[in-house]
Amino acid sequence: MKNPQKKFLDFHYPVFIPSAIIVLLFVILAIVYGEPLSDFFLEVRNQLYDKIGWFFILTVNLLLIAAIFIAFSKFGKIKLGGRSATPDFSNFSWYSMLFSAGMGIGLIFYSVAEPIQHFATPPIPVEGDVNAAKQAFKFTFLHYGLHPWAVYGMIALAFAFFTFNRKLPLTVRSLFAPLLGRKIHGVIGHIVDTLAVIACLFGLATTLGFGAQQVGSGFNFLFGLENNVTTQIIFISITTILATLSIVSGLDKGVKVLSELNVRIAIGFMLLMLILGPTVFLLDSFVENIGLYAQNLLELGTYTEVYAESKWQNNWTIFYWAWWIAWSPFVGIFIARISKGRTIREFLMGVVILPSLLSFLWFTIFGSSAIYLELNELADISTAVSADISTALFEMLKHYPLTSIMSFVGIVLVISFFVTSSDSGSLVVDFITTGGKLDAPVATRIFWALVEGLLAIALLVGGGLSTLQTAVMIAALPFAIILLVMTYSLFIGLKRERVKYLRHRVARNLRVQSSQMERFMEDFDNDDEDEDEEDDDDIEIISK
Repeated sequence: MKNPQKKFLDFHYPVFIPSAIIVLLFVILAIVYGEPLSDFFLEVRNQLYDKIGWFFILTVNLLLIAAIFIAFSKFGKIKLGGRSATPDFSNFSWYSMLFSAGMGIGLIFYSVAEPIQHFATPPIPVEGDVNAAKQAFKFTFLHYGLHPWAVYGMIALAFAFFTFNRKLPLTVRSLFAPLLGRKIHGVIGHIVDTLAVIACLFGLATTLGFGAQQVGSGFNFLFGLENNVTTQIIFISITTILATLSIVSGLDKGVKVLSELNVRIAIGFMLLMLILGPTVFLLDSFVENIGLYAQNLLELGTYTEVYAESKWQNNWTIFYWAWWIAWSPFVGIFIARISKGRTIREFLMGVVILPSLLSFLWFTIFGSSAIYLELNELADISTAVSADISTALFEMLKHYPLTSIMSFVGIVLVISFFVTSSDSGSLVVDFITTGGKLDAPVATRIFWALVEGLLAIALLVGGGLSTLQTAVMIAALPFAIILLVMTYSLFIGLKRERVKYLRHRVARNLRVQSSQMERFMEDFDNDDEDEDEEDDDDIEIISK
């Protein structure tokens, strides 16, 4: 009989304890030394932006190239979990969960804010509003298109492959098995997993901080409630409790149900905006925006602002790539956990292509609805957004029908994505800190859910947006290096899997050929017996 206390405290001490100490220590420092810590973080962030921005751009591009190569190579035929594996979730449930975990709050927060800000202040100076609008969507699509989803896709593929095909624990250390062998179970493995936990928690805290700011703006817009740190802390506390309840229900119930609900609300919200907004203009924009993105993908993806004197990229592209990288261990493990039974080609196409197209459609509908107002001088949204970026969505909605209803749905959607991100993130951190157990104790899940909420609160108290961005940068840098090494390790693992598959196929063909030869010999012997009988009959006739 199992010891209930052991089950309650069943976690991997070399990873759980250092991760908890580092994060809780940061929480205490952020709360006690709020403003001085914020100033220090701001200086650190600027230095990181200026010195290593190119490294983040290079990393993300390499991961996209690797994803395209693997998807369309012979490796694409490999099935995650083995040849007989079948998917655990339907396509709709699968897409719902990966989309909710992958983007979620970012889609709501930046759906209007990013296009309208790039339109008002073009990243690369251009003449005329039309060219400014085109450039706005080129960079917005860059930040939410193939590049970030390739980051998610590659790390998720590595997790799924090494967990389901190589039967290793669902932890970051397992990704380096081809390079380190048994050493992954030692100190190096503990360090890698701890870095992943810290990156994941800071990435989650940043997302939750953005969500809190936007919900505060929404309540201020609808009900006149003041949007301050206190309001945001109350919101984070309430949603953390909701996320904890979802976590207790587990992956198949709480997380799955919430993810599907998110996607249904989001699709309804998007389609209603398409109808209420300038429909034909939005559809035309969607087609043209995709064309602009496709035509300029290589140039956009490698743009480093080296010949420009502005610092625009630091607060946008570099921050985004750091955010996605810090967020990637959480999204990667979560997507891997729900993707057993799919071929690598199906997996990468599903994780990279479809979410990108949905993101493009989302940003076009909401972003173009705002830019349409600006182009036709019907509203001045950019001024309000410059003052407070979290108000962007609500500033746009008030110029279209059903303002209150649409704004309320927007708030509900942010809360729903907030809870989904928190509960699925807690599950992932739990996987890592319990040594890769897929059915870890509920107590540790609850602990990490509470820590996530506490960290988000501490970052808001300790400086707000600048502190959130700096924390992400610091967490993402070491993990970007891990991602590059992981990609090399994955290629080695896939090559070995391919050789294993070919050997199995050759052995199977030999067995089939052997079986066919046996049947042929049996048929040959039967034919000989028939011929002998015919010869005996002929001899008998001749004798007569």
